[in-house]
Amino acid sequence: MAPTFKLRCHFILICLMALRGESRYLELREAVDQDPFLLFSANLKRELAGGQLYRRALRCLDMLSLQGQFTFTADRPQLHCAAFFIAEPEEFITIHYDLVSIDCEGGDFLKVFDGWILKGEKFPSSQDHPLPTTERYIDFCESGLSRRSIRSSQNVAMVFFRVHEPGNGFTLTIKTDPNLFPCNVISQTPNGRFTLVVPHQHRNCSFSIIYPVVIKISDLTLGHLNGLQLKKSSTGCGGIGDFVELLGGTGLDPSKMTPLADLCYPFRGPAQMKIGCDNTVVRLVSSGKHINRVTFEYRQLEPYEMENPSGNSIQEFCLSSL
Repeated sequence: MAPTFKLRCHFILICLMALRGESRYLELREAVDQDPFLLFSANLKRELAGGQLYRRALRCLDMLSLQGQFTFTADRPQLHCAAFFIAEPEEFITIHYDLVSIDCEGGDFLKVFDGWILKGEKFPSSQDHPLPTTERYIDFCESGLSRRSIRSSQNVAMVFFRVHEPGNGFTLTIKTDPNLFPCNVISQTPNGRFTLVVPHQHRNCSFSIIYPVVIKISDLTLGHLNGLQLKKSSTGCGGIGDFVELLGGTGLDPSKMTPLADLCYPFRGPAQMKIGCDNTVVRLVSSGKHINRVTFEYRQLEPYEMENPSGNSIQEFCLSSL
């Protein structure tokens, strides 16, 4: 398998190792090596674009970026399982229950989470998601098939499950739908360009890149598009209500990451910063009074750039995890 593909697995594999222990880490690492389509495969996506439904078994610990039908069947008691799903930035994910055969009264469960959660850290964070945390869990054992289809609020979702009896399990169909104004996003790739737009909505949007990267902001519009400038505030960006912040850290939850820079005033860039953290987030905070937009490019840092930082560079507090 190509080295670049293995790098894409780095952050999630570390988190899963912490979540389940070294044996589960090795199990998933082995699965990645055996199945190059396990995570992100542009070639397979192109092959399936003609309408063919992709089908395969779901593992106890799994991660997928493909639409298709996935079946989990327990071969032994499986007590701590999770499947992570990720779509393109401009897509929602719909999880549809085709068949469920679990023993809820015997301690089995099947839960969908709207976003990702690892070791108590959530994406999107509680501050950025439109629903309270308790409403982001949909428990099959409570709702049954009355909620047969569940749509995410962003491009990531996950399923937790526990199945005691061998032979029991479930089948899910994963589909995606267009999202005209993507807000909270986890990038599938270490390089790209994106524009976050919040049109007159009181909401916060985070774009997460799970790599050490160079961020270059080329355009930032805060306030009315007719050129009205916002008044400067002595309390910093937080006192203005509309701003962009850059965050860095080693976990998943933007609210627990370290603020690295605030941008409070409209400009046409570029403004660039190197952030040597496992996870980098561009976060757009909006008061709802204006149309706000930020356009940025990002690329993964090369090894020599990590060893010899120069210019605007933030990495010291992240080095222990790299």
